[in-house]
Amino acid sequence: MENLVTVVASKAKTVEISRDHPTVIIGERINPTGRKKVLAALEEGNFDIVRQDALDQVAAGAHILDVNAGVPGADEPALLKDLMNMVMEVTDVPLCIDTADPEALAAALSVYEGKALINSVNGEERSLDAVLPLVKEYGAAVIGLCMDDDGIPESAEARLKVASKIIERAGKLGIEPKDIVIDPLALTMGADSSAGKLAFDTIKLVVEKFGVNITMGASNISFGMPDRKFINSTFIAMAIHAGLTCPITNPLVPEVSTAILAADLSMGRDDFGMRWIQAYRARQKAAEAK
Repeated sequence: MENLVTVVASKAKTVEISRDHPTVIIGERINPTGRKKVLAALEEGNFDIVRQDALDQVAAGAHILDVNAGVPGADEPALLKDLMNMVMEVTDVPLCIDTADPEALAAALSVYEGKALINSVNGEERSLDAVLPLVKEYGAAVIGLCMDDDGIPESAEARLKVASKIIERAGKLGIEPKDIVIDPLALTMGADSSAGKLAFDTIKLVVEKFGVNITMGASNISFGMPDRKFINSTFIAMAIHAGLTCPITNPLVPEVSTAILAADLSMGRDDFGMRWIQAYRARQKAAEAK
């Protein structure tokens, strides 16, 4: 199956996602979930931490920034719009709009300049009905989660069926497969030691059948385990071999960023190792400056 190219863009920058290109990093840090300082700051209307997170992630190699405004009790449509505008002021990379609220999604899309990536739709009927029309209306790309009204399937074949359903329903609205990025779902190996293998098996099946791009909240895989950075970096490198093209991860973790570069080099996506050498020199320079 041909490797499809998913294009996302800001006003000034275009990013192409494909297995024929180097891995695209989607920075995960603009998200109050599990980050008490960010949550407290956003509750006060203080965007300083988020502003710095945006700058730091791009400096560390993020090509796209995920923006999540899930603050309990907040006016999410208004807050997400404000967050989007603030991030667009300080950086020019494309944005991934991360919300489960269709109203907040519509509000964010209305202020975004470019072709956004939407995070996300899933196989539940209410999700398909609410999100896909917005994807079509705004000409966006969308992440499709391999879960439906029956929950998260326990086999790769069943997850493939959900991916097929999302792609088919999107197609009925005129949304092409190249604009759908499938998330096979990485669950924690702390609860199920086969979760990593299940994610790899799902990636392979989806890529073989559709050629679409693949993302994952890659940090989920190590939740509850010690030394998470080593698990995350190894998992992402192996997932890239399986077909992952745009992990949602923390580029500020050196082990993760380095593993992605090494995986791209190993997959023949770094001509003459120039990106690897450039990153090595940057690390050396940073070490010398300390």
